[in-house]
Amino acid sequence: MEGVNDPLDQALLDDWQRNFPITPQPFAELACSLGLSENEVIARLQRQVDNARVTRVGATCAPNIISASTLAAVAAPESRIEEVAAVIGAQPGVNHSYLRENDWNLWFVATGPDRAHVDATLAQIAAQTGLRVLDLRLVRAFNVDLGFALRGKTTVWKPGRTVDAAAFQPGDRAILQMLMKGLPLVPRPYRVVAQSLDLDEQSVLDRVRVLTGAGIIARLGIIVRHRALGWRSNAMVVWDMTHAQITRAGPILAAQPGITLCYERTPVPGVWPYRLYSMIHSRSRVDAMATLTQVCTLPEFAEVPHLPLFSLHCFKQTGAMVAAPEKEIA
Repeated sequence: MEGVNDPLDQALLDDWQRNFPITPQPFAELACSLGLSENEVIARLQRQVDNARVTRVGATCAPNIISASTLAAVAAPESRIEEVAAVIGAQPGVNHSYLRENDWNLWFVATGPDRAHVDATLAQIAAQTGLRVLDLRLVRAFNVDLGFALRGKTTVWKPGRTVDAAAFQPGDRAILQMLMKGLPLVPRPYRVVAQSLDLDEQSVLDRVRVLTGAGIIARLGIIVRHRALGWRSNAMVVWDMTHAQITRAGPILAAQPGITLCYERTPVPGVWPYRLYSMIHSRSRVDAMATLTQVCTLPEFAEVPHLPLFSLHCFKQTGAMVAAPEKEIA
């Protein structure tokens, strides 16, 4: 684990990327598992946040269940990359933004409480930059539970569970937004969340348990910055396949070693034909290409047109927006 040499820090960052305790004093449970004090665990996590190795301790949600999101791209002239990236990053609903190796070079995820909010974000970016924005909407997800085995363990992919959207209640949106932002690093973080929302701690704990059990909260735990920990070669591989082909190929691709995300999106006829997307996070470009080469030996992917779009720079990485901000997009 690059930059993290202490075995206790390694265990902390490795073992608690998911299944974070939903109890009044969750850091005390982490402390018990590590043989540390609660205050020491909190201090260690705070150091990792300060060192930019950890984004937050919080949640990721199942896509497009109680909110909306889309993957989007623009083709920015080289002389305008920084300018256009700044416009994209200034939108509060944009939670990820990357420069990638392609004519369509600035890629970002736009999120919001509903589709209208996402549409407004894309329209704002198009108006401010004068560039066409590709709107690549999610069709189905095969693997979106991104995590990193930091001590060389093998992560075994499991098919995503069915999400029970009926478990969601209107009051949950504010709780989820707080979890997306990140839990405060204090002994009773859920109580702080509750107080900020004029709720009681037990009510928040009960709702977080329900939302996690229903799969609306896809993952609750430590969200690491993979680049800071050594995974610097990030390739989004896009595949030109039909919807019918993807029905069989998608789960196969998601299960391959080295594939960290896998999903189907809508194409843009005449501009962007690719429907199947997969992410490869590796420590080197050589390793990433080795993973891609192995995938291409599979019968379902032999001779399939594809493009590896390596990431050159990360402009923004935050939690998604699931609740409208105080000031809506103009």
